[in-house]
Amino acid sequence: MNRREMLARCRRLALGWVGLRGWRSGGKPLRHILLFTKSSGCEHAVVKSGPNHPSLVERTLNNLGERHGFAVTSTKDGRAFARDQIARYDAFFFYTTGDLTQTGEDGNPPMSVEGKSALLAAIYDGKGFIGVHSATDTFPTPAGLMDGSSRPDSHGEKVDPYVAMIGGEIIRHGEEQTAHLIATDHKFPGMEKLGAGFDLVDEWYSLKHFASNLHVLLVLDTRGLRGREYRRAPYPSTWARRHGKGRVFYSSMGHRKDVWTAPLFLDLLRGGIAWTIGDVDADVAPNLKQAAPGYAELPPLP
Repeated sequence: MNRREMLARCRRLALGWVGLRGWRSGGKPLRHILLFTKSSGCEHAVVKSGPNHPSLVERTLNNLGERHGFAVTSTKDGRAFARDQIARYDAFFFYTTGDLTQTGEDGNPPMSVEGKSALLAAIYDGKGFIGVHSATDTFPTPAGLMDGSSRPDSHGEKVDPYVAMIGGEIIRHGEEQTAHLIATDHKFPGMEKLGAGFDLVDEWYSLKHFASNLHVLLVLDTRGLRGREYRRAPYPSTWARRHGKGRVFYSSMGHRKDVWTAPLFLDLLRGGIAWTIGDVDADVAPNLKQAAPGYAELPPLP
């Protein structure tokens, strides 16, 4: 074999290896998820990373991908949302805080305004989105923006387009404590083993600005919770929704490190990802008013 033939054979082998990496068992194409953990606001411990030391969220998501057939690219660099790069991914996983178009606390390059618009357009046109915990503390609606009411935590239809996409927004949170989550759909992937609900210790967001077409999966039972934030009717904590042609999944869990090793959370996350990237289908008909009739109630002002 001469050198030219050897090089040609190496190229064929390389192309074959890339092709295998691009497909899963069963002939399904490999799905690609961009994990984005930039913190323009407070940086959570579970997304902190260092040289040669990926964060807990990154390690967990990669492990799920290896077991369930999707690839993960991780970054804190907002420049990843250039329009031509967005096309590479099937879904986007956010554990983020603050206005991501600002450099903010972690010092990593921000997302451009054009990049934000391109991301939201891509989701509306059919890409998937998974948000966890502080993803609803991202692109917060400016405190001075009012809808005519006297409440600084209610902005009606004037919410940020990102908030409209994810389907909810933080008001504030109280101390870490045990809460009871009520399961409302046992047919959604990852919900099959949850029964009527479960108890979990975490940091619980009190949320507002719920999208009208939420398909609620878990409701936070506010009875017995300590803190003014929870003096309200039970409200959605985990949901799925359609945003245009896109699929959106969010769970407020995930502040504490031990939550990221809890089987019930990992099952739910696996199911949410599978639905978001289109590996499985589920009925996500809006059920907000049935699952959480008092969802619009707000806690008393401090």
